[in-house]
Parts: sequence; structure tokens; C-alpha cells
Amino acid sequence: MALFGLTRTVNPEPLLRGDGVYLRPAIPGDFPEWSQLRASSRSFLEPWEPTWPDDDLTQTAFRRRLKRQEEDIARDEAYAFLIFDQTSEQLLGGVTLGGVRRGVSQTGTLGYWMGAPHAGKGRMTRAVAATVEFAFGKLRLHRVEAACIPGNAPSIALLERNGFRREGYARGYLKIDGAWRDHVLFALVESDARTKPAAG
Repeated sequence: MALFGLTRTVNPEPLLRGDGVYLRPAIPGDFPEWSQLRASSRSFLEPWEPTWPDDDLTQTAFRRRLKRQEEDIARDEAYAFLIFDQTSEQLLGGVTLGGVRRGVSQTGTLGYWMGAPHAGKGRMTRAVAATVEFAFGKLRLHRVEAACIPGNAPSIALLERNGFRREGYARGYLKIDGAWRDHVLFALVESDARTKPAAG
């Protein structure tokens, strides 16, 4: 997409700004900080994520991520961002607006992770708010969906703070940490976002 000025490398400039955070696509130079944060947060993240490949934290795997990220954006299929503190520029986590469907759907699916040292401080709430604004404002989507394991109370609260509404319950919805897990389904439509104050 011309919005990102893509040729073969991702524009490293911040694309999304929130309250005290900014979000941008990953670049090669992010690997050391990304791999360290993911490694140190592994036990915190694994219960909520698909099983990590054996080589997940290697530089080779990170290069594959960057290639897939570039291709996904070019095809308007997914938009993956890293989240940084606005002041310190420290890496905090990541958020992805994936599974973008056009046509009569105009929908994307939200996913996110936060490094263990940065969890519970409201930063992901702000990052999700910025991503939602991007989804509706820049991508012109009509609907953003998300799903949470029923026991993930912090994630459910985060979505509700951003105006997402609980819509259903899906049995065996995603394979998480090696097992098919039920999920609570949430969604936010563009008209909801227009009538709700920005998450703080």
C-alpha cells in the first residue's frame, strides 16, 4: 500500500500514536530487544499463545517474520506493529490487525501481546485504542473482532475498556499452548467507536 511507502523494506517511522505509546512495523534492528523481551516473558506469554516453534527467537525466524509482515501489508491482509514507550522508546509488546477481509465484510481480527515487565500498566489499552483508530480511520474497516480464552480476565477487561462487546462463545476455537481452547468472542463496529470516548 502506498500509505506505507513499501518497496523491499518497511518504513521505520512511527505509523500510529497513542497516549504515551507509538506503534510501527518491526525492522531488522529490533531483533535484539524483541528477542530479549520475548525470551524473558516466555512463561508469562505461553499460556495465551500458539506453541512457539523451536527456532522462534532466532534471527533467521525474525527475518521470516519481517518478510511475511511486508507481504501481508502489501496485500492488505494484516498489519503487525511493535509497541514502544513514547518517552523512553523501550519496546513494550506487539499488536496485530490480521485476517483483513474486504468485500461485504470489511473486517479485521485483533491480536496482541505485552512483555511481562510492562503488563498491567494501561499501555496495551492505549495501543489497542490507536490500532482501532487506524482500522476505522485509515483502513476504513467496518468491524474489528477479537477473541479471548475465558480465563484471561485482563485481556477481557482490556477489550471492554476499548468498547468491544461480547458477542458469543466458540468451542475449540484456537489451538493455544498445544491444546484447542474455547474462546469468548468480542467485536467493535465503526459506529460503536464513533460514539465512545478514546480509551485512556
